[in-house]
Amino acid sequence: MKKSLALSLLLAATLPQPAAVAQAPKWPAITQQAKPWTRWWWQGSAVNEQDLTRLLTEYQRAGLGGVEITTIYGQKGAEPQFINFLAPKWLDMLEHTLREAGRLGLGVDMAQASGWPFGGPWVTAADACKYATFQSYRVKGGEQLRDAVTFIQKPLVRTVGQPIDSKQLVEPITKNPDLQLHAFDQVRFEKSLPLQALMAYSDKGETLDLTSKVDSAGKLNWTAPAGNWQLYALFEGWHGKQVERAGPGGEGDVIDHFSKTATQHYLQHFDEAFKGRNLKGIRAFFNDSYEVDDAQGEANWTPLLFAEFQQRRGYDLRQHLPALFDQAQTDENQRVLTDYRETISELLLENYTQTWSTWAKTHGALIRNQAHGSPANILDLYAVTDIPETEGEDLLRIKFASSAAHVTGKKLASSETATWENDHFLSSLSDVKKAMDRMLLGGINHTFYHGTNYSPQAAPWPGWLFYAAVHFNPNNTFWQDFGQLNRYVAHCQSFMQAGKPANDVLVYLPIYDAYARPGKVLLQHFDGIEHGFKGMTVGTTGEELLRRGYGFDFISDKQLLQVATAGNGLQTGGATYQAILVPDARTLPLPTLDQLLKLARNGATVVFQKALPDDVPGQGNLVARRAAFKKQLAQLSFTAGSNGSRKAVFGKGAVLVGTDVNQLLTQAGVKRETLTDSGLQFERRRTARGYTYFVANWSEKPVNSWVALQTAAKSVALYNPMTEQLGMAAVRPSAKGRPEVYVQLAPGESCVLETSETAVTGPAYAYQKPAGAAQPLTGTWDVEFTSGGPELPAKTQVQNLTSWTSWNGEAVQKFAGTATYTLAFPMPQGAADGWLLNLGRVAESARVQLNGQPLGTLIGPTYQVFIPKSQLKATNTLTVAVSNGMANRISDLDRRKVSYKNAYNINMSSKLKENRGADGLFTAEKWQPRASGLLGPVTLTPTTTGQQVQ
Repeated sequence: MKKSLALSLLLAATLPQPAAVAQAPKWPAITQQAKPWTRWWWQGSAVNEQDLTRLLTEYQRAGLGGVEITTIYGQKGAEPQFINFLAPKWLDMLEHTLREAGRLGLGVDMAQASGWPFGGPWVTAADACKYATFQSYRVKGGEQLRDAVTFIQKPLVRTVGQPIDSKQLVEPITKNPDLQLHAFDQVRFEKSLPLQALMAYSDKGETLDLTSKVDSAGKLNWTAPAGNWQLYALFEGWHGKQVERAGPGGEGDVIDHFSKTATQHYLQHFDEAFKGRNLKGIRAFFNDSYEVDDAQGEANWTPLLFAEFQQRRGYDLRQHLPALFDQAQTDENQRVLTDYRETISELLLENYTQTWSTWAKTHGALIRNQAHGSPANILDLYAVTDIPETEGEDLLRIKFASSAAHVTGKKLASSETATWENDHFLSSLSDVKKAMDRMLLGGINHTFYHGTNYSPQAAPWPGWLFYAAVHFNPNNTFWQDFGQLNRYVAHCQSFMQAGKPANDVLVYLPIYDAYARPGKVLLQHFDGIEHGFKGMTVGTTGEELLRRGYGFDFISDKQLLQVATAGNGLQTGGATYQAILVPDARTLPLPTLDQLLKLARNGATVVFQKALPDDVPGQGNLVARRAAFKKQLAQLSFTAGSNGSRKAVFGKGAVLVGTDVNQLLTQAGVKRETLTDSGLQFERRRTARGYTYFVANWSEKPVNSWVALQTAAKSVALYNPMTEQLGMAAVRPSAKGRPEVYVQLAPGESCVLETSETAVTGPAYAYQKPAGAAQPLTGTWDVEFTSGGPELPAKTQVQNLTSWTSWNGEAVQKFAGTATYTLAFPMPQGAADGWLLNLGRVAESARVQLNGQPLGTLIGPTYQVFIPKSQLKATNTLTVAVSNGMANRISDLDRRKVSYKNAYNINMSSKLKENRGADGLFTAEKWQPRASGLLGPVTLTPTTTGQQVQ
């Protein structure tokens, strides 16, 4: 049934109306922080003041808000311009950048290593990352061990660049020449490893510490008492991990992240380098992920581990070395492994992340940290990070960073975005938009492109390139339309950085169940669900919550201990929630269970999916903890519910147990957003007068329908951040009393809904409705190639719109750039408020003008723009400037063997197997010309505007 605006307003009027009228909708101010930023690679730090200023100006004009300086490996041929990381000249360039960025209104962050992870030539062997290895021996009573208790570390050299024999190297690695040429990834020198412990375990359960009985030659001066003895010798080795992608002056060992001393020594080097410098313009220091263990073996040890373990877990790890190495009974193995992994997690949190954060504050700066991939509870690492940062394409992975920000009250959660959307030179602005939308849907509100190369003006096209696939630099043919994407993102982020998160469910992260799972190595690295929680219920539950429209955040044990009740709700440091969901956790620490029951007693609803936990994790003080655990659970008295669920009223709140999460959350009073049933996705924030929804249509069908909201609203403002159209949406109450708002979204399109609990007056949002059939625009198009290369093809005329690569001549097949299409057409027939211009297929972005006036920049995935009737004349001139991608020109370079991949280190890797050459690296030589230009069909559809909706 069709309803007019008047009827919609009449229905809305049935809701109680307040006396006051709120302010009409308007776009929030676009701030530096609301704009997208970019990672700015300084290759070889071969930068100069003139090009720094030129490029910063380009970035500012394109709508970027700031840069993150990351120094990496250099370009071959530019060696005379290389500047060592943190050298006085390097700091001169940094200060110049800060001055110019400040003048241009750009922000600046700085990666705190040349490459990643933290490390460099000033990291000593004592502060470098370590590993543990062991040997076992058997001795019978009355005998002595004949073997020497020694371990010789085998030499190991892994390079990304030119290989070299280990015998040609001297220690430390930084004393060797040609570090850029070899690009060392991991180096171990042959040497005897220091003994950390020698423990003897008898078949009668006795344990002896024999470490002091081993002399400098490794001889054990000990005769075994009666019985059969198993000896375990644990040695400390040098892991040898080198800084990845390091630039000149940044090569060297990676630090021991578990050692506070190592972290402090590393940071002290920056203190020395920064003396006398004005670096106040640095907003934040940055860490580009953990990535220590993407090497042979793992960095799983630190010299003080035994002492730290004893202090934190309450027992001596040396008494349980067989269990640590999975050679005791299964239960003991899992418990000791859990305690070891928890200790490592705490060391990484306190000795590295917190120490680094505290240091940054002494320089008036924040930290941005990519915690994913760490052998720790990454929620806790993110919690002590000022700006948690994620990357990737999986929403659950993304939500780890945003959850920590939401739970702890951080305004910003950032992302490394569009690293590998496609292979090199294949990603369009439309692809990148989807990547940016994905981050917004995951709760990210401060995106960084990955990334932008510093490239001197003198460098031939395509300039200096990094190995990541999307090249956000002025040499990219999409650059002139890039500003449209940036303005879109800035509009979205200006909304999503305001207010507070508005999710309803806290999802407990069952880290202890993950700690207990044995693997091929000691450490467990956590990176979203796939790495650390794969196969566990928390993953499938998270997907179900997303699918059904439940807003949720993950929460850790440490964070949970800080939660308080607020009536029947839950209050964290940054947001309020309605319920806690524990997804099939088999073990829970006693303090966590105590806190959950305390919250329930005070009015909260705690939901246990599948079953109550069975036990406590870990080995220390096990009997007493188990008894207390069982005593706590014994307080719960359940009654049966539907579908096998159970409920225990507990104090002012309740504990629910069952399998069907949707049923349990409904029983807990949590309402889902049903808009996901229409193929829409959303992220929601709370504001002073209502809620803000970012809504995206990722389905293959347009959405033109009423959409129910689960938050109270008397009016809703609707914003299209791409077209900048805004106005008051059509709103009506649903049968259940909740508001419904009318939404029009093409596939791939998004909008912002701003609800208000008080009435808002303002211009109505002009919905579009076809008033007749689409009319094709026919005639002769004048086509002129206006910018790009390697050469501009000749002007031409076409009547049928096809890819320009199919036209005559080689020039069009290898051309990357922009061509303008011009067509004259008469006033279209029909009575309408205007006409919807649809360009059909476009490869890949377009700027549209009518009669010399701009209509808009279209980046896809749909290419349509509304033309008001008032802008049309009896005879009209339509001009469409279409830019294709870089692929065809790059393919021509590869076929002609023209060198443009001139970097040391990776040069360049390919995402897709079919794009790898004989050397295993990227090549486009086999590509056929990709479709380019205006492909059509171009149509005009008579359209009425207003709030007449179905």
